[in-house]
Amino acid sequence: MTKSDLILRLAEKYPHLLQRDIERIVNTVFDEISNTLARNNRVELRGFGAFSVKKRDARQGRNPRTGDTVSVAAKYVPFFKTGKQLRDRLNGIEGTADEE
Repeated sequence: MTKSDLILRLAEKYPHLLQRDIERIVNTVFDEISNTLARNNRVELRGFGAFSVKKRDARQGRNPRTGDTVSVAAKYVPFFKTGKQLRDRLNGIEGTADEE
């Protein structure tokens, strides 16, 4: 699903909202998640999962075409860990915390 697919699906589900308002809401949510991660903070969406930032240390890599050794700089990468409810739903497990 792309961001535009998400906006269209929400517009169908909530016809009383204007599509441009839904687009603004979706963009705001994504921007806030991105800005929070850029400040090296964690974003937790209960029941869905948590976004965080992990540091990858500098290392020696290989150019796949030539086989030459290349230096790969240290960098920060986004990381997502699924929540228990999402994992259970994906695996068809009934009785999530909300249903108990």
